[in-house]
Amino acid sequence: MGAGRSVTVASLGSLLAGVVLMLALHVMPPTNEINPLRRTISQYALGPNKWIFDVAVLLVALGSALAFAELIRRRLIRPLSAPVVLGALWTLSLLVVVSFTKTDWTVGPSVGGMIHRYASVVGFVSLPLAVLLVVRRVFPDSAGWRAAARVFAGLALGVLGLLFFAVLRMAAGGGPWWLFMPLGLVERTMALSAVAAVAVVVLGLTRANSRDAVPVAA
Repeated sequence: MGAGRSVTVASLGSLLAGVVLMLALHVMPPTNEINPLRRTISQYALGPNKWIFDVAVLLVALGSALAFAELIRRRLIRPLSAPVVLGALWTLSLLVVVSFTKTDWTVGPSVGGMIHRYASVVGFVSLPLAVLLVVRRVFPDSAGWRAAARVFAGLALGVLGLLFFAVLRMAAGGGPWWLFMPLGLVERTMALSAVAAVAVVVLGLTRANSRDAVPVAA
């Protein structure tokens, strides 16, 4: 197995393992008692299964970092380019999410919780944009795969836009933004779409040969 293929397999495996662990938190006690429609994913980090949540997020961060590293190695993107910066912001935001636990509202607001929230926003903006910027180079001759990556990235951004709308609605005198929609379902849709978008990119890399890479523009 070549070095490039090993990296893409490791990337895809890390992403899949992270998703599986996160899904496991939905069915194993005591986190299975958390309402997935109303409670955010980070709620799992407030209980005894926090370590599973942390490992899941770190696996997604690792898989994402490997994907962007392989994009650079195949000269599909420059080392210093917008997709790399956005991919780095996504990966770093996941590390921050693990380092700073969400606010436990049974106790009260916290600085760490605010950092956690803003890092999440940065990450969910950055990754879909990065995917949209690289998808044509990864799938130069495959409109179907390009469309799949764009749909997942667009869905993640669209759902995030719904959250922004809820915040603006609250600022304009509407009700609390977190009650405007089933927040847990919305965040899970956004997170799964974002990970699916980068996974499609990785699948494109596994299909591609190094000689198929589109040279970086001068």
